[in-house]
Amino acid sequence: MGTSKRLAPLYDRYAQHGDILAAAKHGPLQSLTDRELDRAEQPMTMYPRPKRVRAWVRFGPESIRVEAALVRSTPLAAGIEFSAGNQTFRCWVWGNAVVLVEDPVR
Repeated sequence: MGTSKRLAPLYDRYAQHGDILAAAKHGPLQSLTDRELDRAEQPMTMYPRPKRVRAWVRFGPESIRVEAALVRSTPLAAGIEFSAGNQTFRCWVWGNAVVLVEDPVR
């Protein structure tokens, strides 16, 4: 028996959620500090329509790449959010840890 190509993205999302929850057991989600963000000096952009991205995040010592939404940014950092299970995670990561996800052509 084959697998359903239509359901493949759903199964990928379920697998990612499991990976995120497993990584979360290794420690709290790490985020850049206010000092690293330099909020007083750096302009911040808010995105009313968040962009889809892939980003490297760290739970304690465990790093994982997640699909997330880019909700805000500074010239050097990105504020992202992503979900797993019934939890929503939010953090700041360095901008070079993030790449935009192109929407597939339908």
